[in-house]
Formats: sequence, C-alpha cells, structure tokens
Amino acid sequence: MGSLIENFFDITARDSSSNARCGVMHLPHGDVRTPVFMPVGTKGTVKAVSKDDLEEIGFEIILANTYHMYLRPGADLVQEGGGLHGFTRWNRNFLTDSGGFQVFSLSSLRKIKNDGVEFRSDIDGSKHFFTPENVVQTQVKLNSDIQMQLDVCTGFGVERKDAENALRITSDWTKRAISEWKKQRDAGYKGILFPIIQGNFFEDLRQKSAEFVSSLDTPGFAIGGLSVGEPPEMFTKMLRHTVQFVDRTKPCYVMGIGTPEYILEAISCGVDMFDCVQPTRVARHGLYFTHHGMLSIKQKRFERDFLPVDSECGCKVCRNYSRAYLRHIFREQEILSSMLASYHNLYFLNQLVKDARKSINEGNFPIFKEEWLKQFHSNAV
Repeated sequence: MGSLIENFFDITARDSSSNARCGVMHLPHGDVRTPVFMPVGTKGTVKAVSKDDLEEIGFEIILANTYHMYLRPGADLVQEGGGLHGFTRWNRNFLTDSGGFQVFSLSSLRKIKNDGVEFRSDIDGSKHFFTPENVVQTQVKLNSDIQMQLDVCTGFGVERKDAENALRITSDWTKRAISEWKKQRDAGYKGILFPIIQGNFFEDLRQKSAEFVSSLDTPGFAIGGLSVGEPPEMFTKMLRHTVQFVDRTKPCYVMGIGTPEYILEAISCGVDMFDCVQPTRVARHGLYFTHHGMLSIKQKRFERDFLPVDSECGCKVCRNYSRAYLRHIFREQEILSSMLASYHNLYFLNQLVKDARKSINEGNFPIFKEEWLKQFHSNAV
C-alpha cells in the first residue's frame, strides 16, 4: 500500500500498568500525536470556533461529516474549492465520518439494503443512495486524510437478530469499501481508510467483528456502536471486552465520546483517538468544564463572581473573563457566549489529553487518571 501505510503509526511510549500508550500518526497534512481528542466540525466548521482558534489551542486533526457535506454544499463544489482543506482553509488534518451514524440517527429517513442505504435528505426530502463505494469516492473528493467506511450502527437494546444482520452488512461493506479505497490509492489519493467494528452489545459479535477488522490490510480501525444510549457501566464493559481482540500495532479510534470519564477510560484501554460534539454542544447551553466538575454559568450565584471559570485553566477565556461577565452574556444570548464557552471547553479537553500523554510518558497514567477524576467529581465549583 505504499510508504504512508507502512510507516503510518509509531508507538512512542507505553504505560506499564495499563494499556495506555502514546504514538504519532503520520498523515498527509502533518503528524498527529496520540492519544488525541478531535473536535467535530460536522458541516466543515466547528460550531462557534474559528480555524485560527483551533490552531491556537493546538489541534492537529478535526472531523467533518460526509453525509452533511455531500448534501450541502456538495462534494463536487468542495473538490473544486481544493478539498476540505482548500475550502475551509484548515491546513491540518481532516477525518471524515462516512454518514453511517446518520443511518442510525435519522432512521425514519432511510432504508438499509444489502447494496447500500437509500435515504431522504433531512434538508429538502430529496432521495439519495449511499453505497460503500460511492461513499469512499465522495470522501476522496473531500480529500479526507482519514476516511471511514459506510457501516450500520445499531442502538442499545436491539434484538440479537438485528445486531447480527447489521454486522453482516457492515462486514460486507467493509470489504467493498477497502477495495474501492485501494483503487483510489492507486489513482493517487493519499488519504487512508479505517474499517469499523460493530456487533452491538453482544460479546461474541464484538469479538467476531474485532477479529475480522484486525485481519484486514488497513492502517487503523474504529470501534463503533458505543455511546449510543447504553449505561456507562455497559460502555466500559463492552469497550474493555472489544479491545482484547484488536490489532495492537494499529491506531484505535472510538467514535463519539467526549466526556472526561469516557476519554480517560478509553485511553486506559489503549484507545488512541476519540471525538464528540459534546464540548461545543454543552457550551451553547452555558456549561463549562472545570477541574472540579461542570459549571453552569447561568446560576445566579455567579452574578457578582469576578473569578475566572477555572483558576487552574490557562486558556484565554479564563485569563481574560470573569464568571459574572460570562453569565451576563449568556443570559443576554450574545453570540460571544457560545464562542468563549466553546473555546474553553475544547481547550480544556485538549489539555486533559496532553496531560494524559505526559503521564503515560512518565509512567504514572493510572495514578493521574484516579487523581484527576477524583478532583473532577468533587463538584467544588
């Protein structure tokens, strides 16, 4: 598959008492240090945060969503604009989701068939058909650095026969997507593709999927179908079960997790990548991450509180604005409120992951995790 694939991922440090590790992914738009939290820019933009702010925080990779970019503005237009990088002027890496999650979340608008997914646009109701092959082709037009295969995600509580059918289709689509990706690589495309482990919450199906995906000639893989409504203890149980059967030489991406508890648990399991809309979504509702728990800026007790949101945070929001002011602009529904809260929350999670990397390199990640979560759960904000 060429030198990019062969030398794609270097493991640089391992924790001696957990599966946590540090590494570097070598991608077309620069190296990405792992573990890494990836902000979600579904429609080519991280909500309320500029690309300059993302660079300032230090992010090396962000997400965009194939389903949404395909519908509007359209993959051909994005390609004409220089791919996602030229179109958005974000010159670091992009990972693109395949649209598989929308197959799950917009279930009333789609019909899954063996050869692909027929769906109606949530914008204008127009009909479209996604196949593993044309989803790869669309992501090539977007010039994704890491693209995901089209898959079928199932929610918590589905019956076994539904989970088995979804896994059967996903596994078939995996092989078809890889075949198309290799053709695109031969034609000059530089990006890579990750297949996705599914299997719902059935341990044998998870094992089957993990072993199948690990056997494939791809540079990395994702664990899908978690954080879809299950209790936290089930998330932890199924993640720990699944990682037993994966190829530990390749980077592992758990899709759709963005709370400190889930991030630190994933890192301890050897997960290298994770993403979520959560930090910017809760920011728009006035919720700030702090080292002592979540802070709701709307509370009246902050009306005359001129301290920063988090005195232990070094971001420009905490350096320059008081809780009283942030409460004021939130109550007045000023756009700046979402901008500042989103910046802070993304900075906070990026710093958490940087600190985790440091603890892995120093050989004390489990202690770091325990002490960090103990402080976070103190709720002393």
